[in-house]
Amino acid sequence: MSSLNKKDTESGFSLLELVVALVITMALMTAAATLLANALRMRTRENQKSDALADTQRAINIMTREIANTGFNLTNNGIVAADSGLNSIRIRANLNKYDYDPSVTDESRANVQDSGEDITYFINEAENTMYLARHDRFGSGSTVLANRIDSMNFHYFDQKVTYTAPQAGSDIADASAAEVLPQNAKYIVIAVSVTLDEVGTPGSPGYQPPYSVLLCSDVTLRNTGLWGY
Repeated sequence: MSSLNKKDTESGFSLLELVVALVITMALMTAAATLLANALRMRTRENQKSDALADTQRAINIMTREIANTGFNLTNNGIVAADSGLNSIRIRANLNKYDYDPSVTDESRANVQDSGEDITYFINEAENTMYLARHDRFGSGSTVLANRIDSMNFHYFDQKVTYTAPQAGSDIADASAAEVLPQNAKYIVIAVSVTLDEVGTPGSPGYQPPYSVLLCSDVTLRNTGLWGY
């Protein structure tokens, strides 16, 4: 009798208690899943931002180095005015004019027709994005240096200048000197704007606002001091 009474007095969870516990557990799991999803979206956004900035900075470094060499072993600043303007630039240099290695021909030394000697930088528009491209007329052809570009502007000056560069702007402003024609330039300012569109709608979970940054590079055409033009 005593054993039966003991069994009868043992108790477990009631159905109501199980339902309440299940509801609380599901609510906590939903909240945790939402937080994790938002964190992953933010992480993805930051990765996109880092990739876009890294690609653009690498492209600017390449442009800066090659534009600085424009006009090397030529009698002008090396900028082809007819193919240069606000959004593109074509530069030339005779890099191997005095290279007497047996592999370099006399014709090659005399002409700007070798790899890396006739370069054009420009923006190529594609669906939902813009590419910063480099075209080598006598070398590797066209190469994409960076994507997710909003704009690229070249400014030509005959002297070193100062200017303002709004953090979220698309171009420089308030230059301390007037611009000149490309063929008269001795100093170039490159301004590249990188923009990531907003994700979602304001106030919704996981919303990411639009992001924009302006990257600039000042380039001195170091070969222009060797002659007048």
